[in-house]
Amino acid sequence: MNISEFISTLPTSVVKGDNVSLPDGVIRRMFKLARLSKKDIFYDLGCGNSNAVYIASTEYKVKKAIGVEKRKKSVASLLEKTRSLRNARVIIDDIRSVDISDGNVFLFWFHDENMIKQMMQKFSTELKEGSRIITVWSPPDLVIPNKSDFPFFVSRTPFKYAKSIEDQIKAIYGQKCLDFTASWVLGDKYLESLGVVPDQYKRFLNILYAMIIWINAWNMKVSCEDEIPPPVESYLGILRTFFNIDLKSLVESRD
Repeated sequence: MNISEFISTLPTSVVKGDNVSLPDGVIRRMFKLARLSKKDIFYDLGCGNSNAVYIASTEYKVKKAIGVEKRKKSVASLLEKTRSLRNARVIIDDIRSVDISDGNVFLFWFHDENMIKQMMQKFSTELKEGSRIITVWSPPDLVIPNKSDFPFFVSRTPFKYAKSIEDQIKAIYGQKCLDFTASWVLGDKYLESLGVVPDQYKRFLNILYAMIIWINAWNMKVSCEDEIPPPVESYLGILRTFFNIDLKSLVESRD
C-alpha cells in the first residue's frame, strides 16, 4: 500500500490528533527550553487531554495557564484536574477566535498549513514583543527559531524569517541541506525525545521517520544528494517488502 493507504488504516483519533498528548517528561523538557517561569502567562493552543496546563500551573507556578480546545469531550479530564486551581482555566473555542494577547508563552502543535498561516498572522498582530512560541518537529513557516533542541523549537516575536528553506535549515542545522545520515539522526532523536516508543517498534519507526524526513528534503530540493542514495533505496525496499508500505511513490522525479 502507498502511504495514503497506510494512513487510512490508522484510527481516526490518531490521524486527526484527537486524544493524542505529549508525555509529562516531554512537556517539562519543552518548558525548560522556553524557560517558563512564574512571571509567564502560558497558553496551550489545542490542548486536548495534555497535562501542559496542569504542569505549568502547579509545578512552574505561572501567573496563568490557559488551555484552548474546541472539542469539549477531549478536555474532560483536564477540566476536572484544573477545577480547583486559581491560575488555570480551559477555554472551549477555536484557537483562531480566542483573544490571546495577554499571553507570552505558547505551545502550538499544529502542522496544517492553513492553520499555521492564520495563527502566524494572529501571533504577529496580537502578541507583545518577546513572546515565545514552542513548536514540535519544526519552526512555524520560515521562522528562524531563537532556540532549538530537535524536535522542539522556541521562536520569539517579532519573528525573524529566513529568505528560503535552505537558509532556515542552515540557521538551524549549520548547513543548507540534509543528507541521509542527518535524516536518520533526526528521526532517531525525535523518537528518543518522545520517549514513548516500545523498543520492539523503534527500529521500524526510525526507518519510517528517517525516510519521511529525507523524502521531504529531496522533494523540497534541500537534500544534499543529487541522486537517491543506496541506503535510502534499501530502506524504501524494506518498508515495501516487509511492511507493505510504499513511500517510493512520494519521491518526486528530478527529471
